[in-house]
Amino acid sequence: MANELRGRTVAILATDGVEQVELEEPKKAVERAGGTVHLLSVHDGEIQAMHGDIDKGDTFAVDRVVSTAPVDGYVGLILPGGTINPDRLRVDRGAVEFVRDFVGSGRPVGAICHGPWTLVEADVVRGRRLTSYPSIRGDIRNAGGEVLDEEVVVDGNLVTSRNPDDLPAFCATLVEQFARSEA
Repeated sequence: MANELRGRTVAILATDGVEQVELEEPKKAVERAGGTVHLLSVHDGEIQAMHGDIDKGDTFAVDRVVSTAPVDGYVGLILPGGTINPDRLRVDRGAVEFVRDFVGSGRPVGAICHGPWTLVEADVVRGRRLTSYPSIRGDIRNAGGEVLDEEVVVDGNLVTSRNPDDLPAFCATLVEQFARSEA
């Protein structure tokens, strides 16, 4: 089914330091399914992607500053990783509030690798099952979440994966969840 997301818009929330493959692959998956993607960030202009937190990747044009974005404008939200990206997002009040409100809306939220750090900061992991990059699993546990070591974990409206190796399963699951989402 190449058009299961036709007429649906998904947000990706990222900033400078985002892991490029974790931004690009979910974006491509949504677009292949007929959906539209808006890149939200904490600033306008462009964001700098990275490869493995060390090497600069491409830059990506920001569609909208997150503090001005309406939660109800999107059927789903994607939180890519990279170490730097979620560390910067979790100290931005607008980004954290958007994530908290989005999770509270019941619409699907996908977070991969270090992406769940922003979920922790938004205080939305308590009592939930997630996976992540190994180095932030203690933060998830300390915030009241249960950590599983699986390729993709779905708990209600949260979809999480461990690292770029999990992108095929993560992307397929996101498209399924976004297709079922009530906008």
